[in-house]
Amino acid sequence: MGRRLAQRREELGLTRKEAAVRAGTAPGYLQYLEENPAAAPGIGILIRLADALQTTVAALLGGGAELPPGTGRAAYHPELVELSAEECRARLSTHGVGRLAVPTPTGPVIMPVNYSVIDGAVVYCTAHGTEPAAAAGTEVGFEIDRIDDALSRGWSVLVQGHARAVTEPDEVRRLEEQAYTAPWAGGERDMWVRIETVSISGREIAVRGS
Repeated sequence: MGRRLAQRREELGLTRKEAAVRAGTAPGYLQYLEENPAAAPGIGILIRLADALQTTVAALLGGGAELPPGTGRAAYHPELVELSAEECRARLSTHGVGRLAVPTPTGPVIMPVNYSVIDGAVVYCTAHGTEPAAAAGTEVGFEIDRIDDALSRGWSVLVQGHARAVTEPDEVRRLEEQAYTAPWAGGERDMWVRIETVSISGREIAVRGS
């Protein structure tokens, strides 16, 4: 858990003190959690840490890594709320893994891609001839979400827009310098695609009284 805490904090660009303040705890205690494999914090601090780090309790604990999310039961008094455009952009954040929906001759295809947000647009690097590469020149959907089975809560953000291949050398160089996440799949991947946002929307399952 400590490694997951530190990794997520660093992904968000937060110092240990900044993350601790967000979670309402002491920096020294957060250091203890990050560095002590035997640490066993209570559910209260886990919930605050997950909220501060824009993730879920399940993700911090590493539970269900091999299972699709959403197997838990609905919480009591759930409420589906719309997220504002500002909230959507904040949760889209700077990088991570999202789901790309691409139209193909045989029907729509959805696949995960590593992405970054640069100049307000979703960008990703892929290999020529792949389905993510085929998105260039089409209208696509791009979705991210966080699901917490432990609390039966979650949210999702959907970007709809036009995907284009980035070919101008200076722009390619800038994306290579500024992108936070390299493709996990490895291999020769040198084609950059940028999604020009047409609309952005999001939803969250909240629990009344929580």
